[in-house]
Amino acid sequence: MNMVIYAIAAGFAGMGFYALLWPARIGRFFDVRIESVDGRNETRAVYGGFGIAVAAALLLATRNAQLHDGIVLCVAFTLAGMAGGRVISAVVERPGRWPWFFGGIEALAAVLLFYSVPA
Repeated sequence: MNMVIYAIAAGFAGMGFYALLWPARIGRFFDVRIESVDGRNETRAVYGGFGIAVAAALLLATRNAQLHDGIVLCVAFTLAGMAGGRVISAVVERPGRWPWFFGGIEALAAVLLFYSVPA
């Protein structure tokens, strides 16, 4: 199951580095203009720093048996919360294609991580 964790870690790392390098481009996926210094700072923090930190935590989980289940469950619940928030938002108003796409990835990754932890 480490391959699943590595793949999800790579996704978070990719998102993180992309956001650190090109924060304004992140907004284009969601029709949000990120033009101010504070907006780019927020994007680098939430998408960039957070993404890299989650990737690092998942990699740590593959190397530390004592921390594995806690880290994996925490990230699984985080992803499930993100996907759930998208579903609630879709009930209120219909989003475009990118929120659906990323919501699907978040839901799938959450399920895969939940199954990566022994019962």
